[in-house]
Amino acid sequence: MADLTFVRHEMVPEQAPPATSVGPRGWLRENLFSSPLNAILTLLSLGLIWWVLSHALPWIVLSSWTASSLGECREQIAAAHGEGTTGACWAVIRERYLQLLFGFYPSDLYWRPLLAFGLALLALAPVLFTALPRRLLWLSAAAPFVVPWLLWGGSVWVPVCVALGFGLGLAALRVVSAAAGGLAGVIAAGVVPVLWWLFLAWVAAGLLQAILPFGITPVESRAFGGFMLSITIGLVAITLSLPIGIVLALGRQSNLLIIKAICVGFIEFIRGVPLITLLFVASLLLNYFMPPGTNFDIILRVIIMVTLFASAYMAEVIRGGLAALPRGQYEAADALGLDYWKAQRLIVMPQALKISIPGIVSTFIGVFKDTTLVSIIGLLDPLGFSNSIRANAEWNGVVWELYGFIAALFFVFCFSMSRYSMYLERKLRTENR
Repeated sequence: MADLTFVRHEMVPEQAPPATSVGPRGWLRENLFSSPLNAILTLLSLGLIWWVLSHALPWIVLSSWTASSLGECREQIAAAHGEGTTGACWAVIRERYLQLLFGFYPSDLYWRPLLAFGLALLALAPVLFTALPRRLLWLSAAAPFVVPWLLWGGSVWVPVCVALGFGLGLAALRVVSAAAGGLAGVIAAGVVPVLWWLFLAWVAAGLLQAILPFGITPVESRAFGGFMLSITIGLVAITLSLPIGIVLALGRQSNLLIIKAICVGFIEFIRGVPLITLLFVASLLLNYFMPPGTNFDIILRVIIMVTLFASAYMAEVIRGGLAALPRGQYEAADALGLDYWKAQRLIVMPQALKISIPGIVSTFIGVFKDTTLVSIIGLLDPLGFSNSIRANAEWNGVVWELYGFIAALFFVFCFSMSRYSMYLERKLRTENR
């Protein structure tokens, strides 16, 4: 019988993959037409997109930018494109965009909010992107005091004295911790700044202003409005809610009964009350608890309530990250001999925050969008200004243009936060390394 054994001495030459599995055709087949059901859904989706665009694009393009009223808009569109043609009246945005952005802020001082928010972005940059020079963190530390001063104006010594309160708190922490222990130091670090701000800071600022007067034109809070108001409330609430939420989450898991009861009570109470109720409390009821003659700024009251509301939800998001962390991480920290705060700072909290990134960013986005609720208590955010613009006889009937412009700006901010969260998740992914 013949021997049919064969040993290959040469490799078979490589062949190009099938044309249907690479390139645009391969991507379409894999993602849009991988099965009969997916093909049907793809065709239905394309039909829906075509129907929406076929109606929306002509309305957006066949528009007027130079009219001074809604009636003039319609006349210009009819004259240019024929009777019965409908189009967008973007002239209302061209005429009122400054009001939608800055509210009643003095026009000659627009440079101040622009500088303030530019400074805020620069201050956030080294925190969000660790590749930037660490020296910029000094700007991050100064921004919380400089930005409010630029927005509201007044004496420069007010933010200086407010910042001094944090320095006094840090000094009290070190001195008292060395003398009476860590817990006493933490208590002193909280009590000393509060006493300074309540009783001495404003007196010191007044004395310094009398000795060395320096400041910029003050602007009242009632001049704030538009997107400047939404960004101010949202930025402060987002920035402060994360550290407060971390403290509340740790307090809820504490073994100290009083601390745990306070944190649980606060979180459950705030989460059980609608935000609009808290805003009404800030607007109407909070002044009843203040001494007679106290002028408690309405925007500051709203910022406090929105921050507390966001902090309660943030605490639960972070508590979920802590609960998802394996018990072995806590035991490893104990085995290394780390105390509670070092274990939280170096081992536990970084991993819990990484797990919680989607929930944290979702909370941030929800807080920023919830700033539109302030229109219900009389503050003129973008939606509040849109109602006042439509109340004008010249623009009565303009709806989609205003809401579309406002929605586009909110989308830019919220989409940017969403993209950053995805970038951060990819950067911190360690499972496949």
